[in-house]
Amino acid sequence: MLRVANVTKRFGGLVAVNDASLTLEQGRIVALIGPNGAGKTTLFAMIGGFLTPDAGSITFEGQEIAGLPPHAICRLGLTRTFQIVQPFAGLTVLENIAVGAHLHHRSRADALERARLVAEQVGMGRMLDQSAQSLTVAGRKRLELARALATEAKLLLLDEVMAGLIPSEIVEIVATIRQIRDSGVTILLIEHVMQAVMSLSEEAYVLNQGKMIAHGTPKQLVADPTVIEAYLGHGAAERLKGGAHA
Repeated sequence: MLRVANVTKRFGGLVAVNDASLTLEQGRIVALIGPNGAGKTTLFAMIGGFLTPDAGSITFEGQEIAGLPPHAICRLGLTRTFQIVQPFAGLTVLENIAVGAHLHHRSRADALERARLVAEQVGMGRMLDQSAQSLTVAGRKRLELARALATEAKLLLLDEVMAGLIPSEIVEIVATIRQIRDSGVTILLIEHVMQAVMSLSEEAYVLNQGKMIAHGTPKQLVADPTVIEAYLGHGAAERLKGGAHA
């Protein structure tokens, strides 16, 4: 469904993403993980059309999308959320979600109807008339998810949708993401909450210093010395092994 092949992005002398590749099959939940500054958000920005790669190819359902503007990529069915959630403050929850629905529904009535269905799907059915400004962090995260979903996305890129949430809220949003996948939407997510990555993802890619260093199931990756060193520093895998034997 999505194929990122040998993608590179430079900012002056800094190589933010270096020859990175990943493949995403339809109907799966796949995580993109790695330490802070690894290049994950830059890679997401290239997939979503917010940045153009300096080299490499990005295809979605067989069509080359590298260099297309975000609205064109969104119209094809690939939509992303953002780490910093910024709802339209003067609008209600329903109206915020309808902004996404307007991509495919010109009529206000149709957009609002689509927004109501999506609100139910993400557990916001009782908050429709609430001001978006008054939502909690968890509420805003759900709203961001709903607005992306309202575009009738086939593939959702979720950028740290669980950041800042307490454990009970994480459990709820994990269940919501699973339901979204079960409704036919494929998901690629950047996430630092490892408990969520472990329970949600069928596979994960690990990015470090712009390079893709590992790919496998979350269970395989947490035992991979290369991944441990990327997160905890040189020699960490040996130290952990030594600690286990002590």
